Amino acid sequence: MSPQSMLCERILLTNDDGIDAPGMAVLEKIAHQLSHDVWIVAPVHDQSGTSHSLSLHSPLRLSERGAQRYAVTGTPGDCVALALGHLMKDKKPTLLLSGVNRGANLGTETVFSGTIGAAMTGMLMGITSFALSQAFTDRNNVPWTVAETQGAATIEALWKSENFKAGCLNINFPVAINPALPPLTFTRQGKGYLHNIDVISQRDPRDLEYFWLSLKRQNLPDAPETEAAILQQGGISVTQLGFDRGVTRQNG
Repeated sequence: MSPQSMLCERILLTNDDGIDAPGMAVLEKIAHQLSHDVWIVAPVHDQSGTSHSLSLHSPLRLSERGAQRYAVTGTPGDCVALALGHLMKDKKPTLLLSGVNRGANLGTETVFSGTIGAAMTGMLMGITSFALSQAFTDRNNVPWTVAETQGAATIEALWKSENFKAGCLNINFPVAINPALPPLTFTRQGKGYLHNIDVISQRDPRDLEYFWLSLKRQNLPDAPETEAAILQQGGISVTQLGFDRGVTRQNG
């Protein structure tokens, strides 16, 4: 995309893995292909699993890490609230990008995701928001180049698509691109890979009990046209998310 034809006037970046996470570096490269005016407001530390939570009972600290780059001692939702309600209140961003998350965000797991939570907070505050996640098979060898090379074109296609509706989109990049598939596929939310939440009990040096929570996943086939099914085929999945979690009941 040429400098004269930038897609967005102003973009806000955030994540849940922390401001120094490798996925944020990837997201910056993507965003600078789409706008000359990029802001970063992200957590100081990893905030995975914090969903849409806001810090209503403790103060937040904001530290400047460079030009238009800020770290927040809070959740991804806090970062979005501080960005839109304080740092950027006089000129709101055109687009919010959250990610790039280390690992796919699929199915029921999106309820816990801080990456998704930040994007949903942006939508709540009236900003078109995309969550981006990179799938992997080896945690120590995440294929960031897939998101890095496909990210800008994917966002541009969604922005210009007739199927696009302002709100929140969940974008997942596969481990490797299958060139036989379309550049992106609109999907529906499936079961995903989340199987259970384990509670691990341990003892501290004073012999007091404490606990770790661990998400357990299983890579099982999902229904056709779901995020997981498309990812397993090597496609980029895009799912529109909303706040309505009501269950429709059939009469009779």
